[in-house]
Amino acid sequence: MDNIILSIIVAIVVGVATGYVFIYFYKKTANNRFESLETDRRAILEEAKREAENIKKEAALAAKDMALQIKTEAEREIRERAKEQHQIDKRLRQKEEQIDRRLDHIEKRENEINKREREFSARESLLSTKEANLKKLIDEQKRLLEQLSGITSEEARAELLRRVEQESRFEAARLIKRIEDEARENAEKKAKEIISFAIQRYANDYVADATISAVSLPGDEMKGRIIGREGRNIRAFEAATGVDLVVDDTPELVTLSAHDPVRREVARLALERLISDGRIHPARIEEVVEKVKKEVEATIREEGEKAVFELEVSGIHPELIKTIGRLKYRYSYGQNVLQHSKEVAYFAGMMAGELGVDIKLAKRAGLLHDIGKAVDHEVEGSHQEIGANLARKYHEKEPVINAIIAHHGDVEVSCVESALVAASDALSAARPGVRRESIANYLKRLQKLEELAMSFEGVEKCYAIQAGREVRIIVKPEETADELCALISRDLARKIEAEMTYPGQIKVTVVREARFVEYAR
Repeated sequence: MDNIILSIIVAIVVGVATGYVFIYFYKKTANNRFESLETDRRAILEEAKREAENIKKEAALAAKDMALQIKTEAEREIRERAKEQHQIDKRLRQKEEQIDRRLDHIEKRENEINKREREFSARESLLSTKEANLKKLIDEQKRLLEQLSGITSEEARAELLRRVEQESRFEAARLIKRIEDEARENAEKKAKEIISFAIQRYANDYVADATISAVSLPGDEMKGRIIGREGRNIRAFEAATGVDLVVDDTPELVTLSAHDPVRREVARLALERLISDGRIHPARIEEVVEKVKKEVEATIREEGEKAVFELEVSGIHPELIKTIGRLKYRYSYGQNVLQHSKEVAYFAGMMAGELGVDIKLAKRAGLLHDIGKAVDHEVEGSHQEIGANLARKYHEKEPVINAIIAHHGDVEVSCVESALVAASDALSAARPGVRRESIANYLKRLQKLEELAMSFEGVEKCYAIQAGREVRIIVKPEETADELCALISRDLARKIEAEMTYPGQIKVTVVREARFVEYAR
């Protein structure tokens, strides 16, 4: 027990001693570290002071540089402002000088005007004085003349007027006599022109071409033979003729379609021969088509020569004669164009004989007036332009060319024969039954045309003339300006294109006219 207590006491003494030793060494270590930290703090403070001094020096230098730069810029800006102010002052001085010069000039002008006004007043006073003296002198001369002549001024005025009236009547009578003589000389010519132009206004419309021919078959089984195995016969036929062969459900009928009437006629004749022969195969088709082509060409030439011979027209180029023969296969609204051309030539010749103008020229122009229809499917343009180019190519005379291009009123006629051809064309086309178009459809088109024209504001009257080829509008001049007339014509043309179906073209003419009439009673 005593040993245990002793051990505990010894342990306590050792622990206390160890604690004192530890405390001693810790205090010593802490003091050393404190001294070290104090040393570091002093060093840091010294370093901070040095850096602060450096920063103060650098800031002072930077501030000095900035102040110098600001001063330099301020001085430069002051110099520029001073320069600008100097220029402004200079311009102001120049303006002041200009104003002073203008004021001097105005003052001089004002002095001149005042001077001229004074001179004018003096002249006016002088003129008034002279006018009074002149009036007095005239009165004295008048009294002296009245005394010498023994008549008053009123009587002298009446005598003068009487003599002037006699001389004027004599001059008027002589002028009337001269006008009557000129009228007698030109009366026949003017009458012919007036009659021709009046007849021309009955021109009828130009219609579309027929492009289809129908061929009858003995039976529907023939359609299969025409088509052939896998369609080889129909392909060979179309290749040889240049015509579309349409085989549809129409019983015992096939259709040939082409713009060229001669090709269509060749195809029709060839197909009819193949059907009657019964042998239909590619080789036979080519043989028959070639043979028919030669026959049709011969017929064309014969028909052209026959027409020229019947009308007793000579000197036409052989190519034109051949082209005339092609018109035998050309139809316009069901009317054969060759027959129509011959009728026009006859009519033009008869009217030319009645009017005493060139009959042969009228017949020639009438026969050739629709020559362009023979090739209008091959050449672009209207048949009038195409025909005129053909006639010009084969050296026809200018009156004939003018008759061709002007027979529908698109170009002004240059001679009486041209007007006669246009009138004859209208007469031949307007013969009852010659055209397919029914009178009911024709009247409906004219009525629709006039309704469209009357729908515009300011229109007073409208007339559909030349068988619907032209609509002439008369506007109220007090309500419609010239610019509005142009607008009406353009808008009506667009409206007709949008709402109507018609052959050829329609000319829109707007007339604005003011008339003032008085009657002497």
